[in-house]
Amino acid sequence: MSGTDETQAEAHVLDALVPEKTALLLIDMQNAFCHDEGTLGVSGVDVKPAQATIAPVRKLAERFRAAGLPVIWTEQVHLERDAARARKVLPSHTSKRKRVSAVSGSWDAAIVDELADLADDPTMMVTKHRFGAFYETRLQALLDMLGVQGLFVAGLTANACVETTLREAYLRDYDVVAVTDAIAAVRPAWTETAQAVWSQYLGVLATSDEVTSWLDRAARPQALNVHHLLLETVDLDASVGFYTGVLGFSVRKREDFRDGRRLVVTHQGLGLTEGGTGAGGTLQHLCFSARDIDGLAERARTAGHTIVRGPGPGPYGYTVYIADPDGNEIELVDLSKP
Repeated sequence: MSGTDETQAEAHVLDALVPEKTALLLIDMQNAFCHDEGTLGVSGVDVKPAQATIAPVRKLAERFRAAGLPVIWTEQVHLERDAARARKVLPSHTSKRKRVSAVSGSWDAAIVDELADLADDPTMMVTKHRFGAFYETRLQALLDMLGVQGLFVAGLTANACVETTLREAYLRDYDVVAVTDAIAAVRPAWTETAQAVWSQYLGVLATSDEVTSWLDRAARPQALNVHHLLLETVDLDASVGFYTGVLGFSVRKREDFRDGRRLVVTHQGLGLTEGGTGAGGTLQHLCFSARDIDGLAERARTAGHTIVRGPGPGPYGYTVYIADPDGNEIELVDLSKP
């Protein structure tokens, strides 16, 4: 990969997602909606655009499975007689077809043969009775158990079940990616407008190739994030007092290094030990998220610590910089306040 390609890859919006917190959600890849003899096909709908999604959906499902990431399938299932829907006095969408689609237990309701072998885990199958994958289903609980925050959504159809699910996911504060070449509309003319709405309000648009490229990048050996920091201090007790008494850190454990130096580890990911010179080094500052920045600044002043600058607006939010007993600049930012 060239330097330019690497820069472009690093700048791709998908790279903000943590793969281990994502899942692939495949909507209603059933005979009813993409087989010539399914309900839409026999009702006069051109299902060729829907059939064109089968190959990219299969590619996505195989790649997510290979990466060890969840692949969740929804199945739209209807009853031949639906008393709830029968209460309606205006025509429902089902009345505009030759028959009720995807009747429970029917061939119409089954996942298409080209994908059926991948939809083999009952835990990852979600039955729904209306457009939305979240509406009165177990999907929310399943995603919570899987630790999912980001959803890649594909399937059928764009302006009904897919769009309803995209809206439901966005309203539940998931990061949403619509995989465009793996989604088809009943009327292709609707697609451009639908995608414009999705990208403006509901999430990010990406092709299946862009998604698999993201999976490739995510699989590379890489450091993920900062786990902890270790500071050498001139006066360990004074530093522990600053971080616990002024900044509100809490001690997770105390122990000794193999060389005999004392070590104090906090729940906030900071370790403090002895051996500092007080001369400083190349560290410019440490940054921690916090709440009540003004209160922390006042507490630090009262305790005799130097306020380097702030409180006030900063690049990440409302911020103050405080010098710790060794002269390190500690940045504290309230991410909820501009």
